[in-house]
Amino acid sequence: MRIIWKVVKWIGISIGSLLLLIILAGLCLRLFSSKPQPPGELVDVGGFKLHINSMGEKNNKPTLVIESGAGAPSEYYYWLGEGLKDSIRVVRYDRAGIGYSELSNTLQDPETVARELHTLLQEAGESPPYIMAGHSYGGHYIRVFKQLYPNEVTALVFLDSGHPDEHERLNMPPSPSWLNLMYKAGAVLGDLGVLDLYTRIVKRSILWAPGLPEEVTDRYQDYTLNGKYLWGYLEEEKWHEDLVEMSRKAMEFDSLPIRVFSGTHLNNKALLKMGLDPERLRTERVKMQKEMASLSTNGKVFFLDGGHITIFSLKENADIICKEIIQLSRELEY
Repeated sequence: MRIIWKVVKWIGISIGSLLLLIILAGLCLRLFSSKPQPPGELVDVGGFKLHINSMGEKNNKPTLVIESGAGAPSEYYYWLGEGLKDSIRVVRYDRAGIGYSELSNTLQDPETVARELHTLLQEAGESPPYIMAGHSYGGHYIRVFKQLYPNEVTALVFLDSGHPDEHERLNMPPSPSWLNLMYKAGAVLGDLGVLDLYTRIVKRSILWAPGLPEEVTDRYQDYTLNGKYLWGYLEEEKWHEDLVEMSRKAMEFDSLPIRVFSGTHLNNKALLKMGLDPERLRTERVKMQKEMASLSTNGKVFFLDGGHITIFSLKENADIICKEIIQLSRELEY
């Protein structure tokens, strides 16, 4: 028994020492790593700074403002910025905690997020009218923004956006309880510098968006220098139900131009594992995307050969979206 106890004790000390070494290495990385230089600028919106990246000349045409999906950095929409900047003004930004933006001490309920964006645009010298484009969760956020600032929004663009009733109509199972615990553990490890250490060793980011150039994907590591990114995502997730409910109330837009872009690709294997029928989901999603276009008498829907992210991270798909947005911008001039 004494020998067994010595072996167990030795293993415990070895594991503890290894963990301590990893944490110390991570903390050293945090202390001595150079500060990342974000594209664009950080703007104070009242006690903390949001990251904004504006492209294209300022003029009297509407400015496109892109609202990211949940936890998605503004860098995901690189090709949209590149494809539009010679025709219209384009604004990409990161919500509190996401990407290069700082964490906020305020609760990130939907109205607060919209007001912070409005303050950011004012402080950065941007001015309406705005074409609001929302990807995924961002589709809900732009509806809230339209409700709060109705006279500043001249059109809505939905990029594979969430539908307020999608969870019920698609029979989607609730997220497993362990998922939030995993994100919290990742955030703590990020604060300790371990997440940064991990991404440097394995050369793999927690983010995924195929088709973007290396100059963009190389910057992903900037987001995992600490736990800020995951804390920001977790704060957003707290308000998911409130966000969807506010989005649900914004259902009529009269003749406001609406353009809906949706991907046709689904992960069949993953859906089957969840006990879901991919074909039924595909059919129902098509219906819901068409419903979003029908919120206005001036709505159009476009189905692209891509998935939830690749409809804009692949340049060929982004080019299609850019072409339609440029056309929309011209129509708004008349």
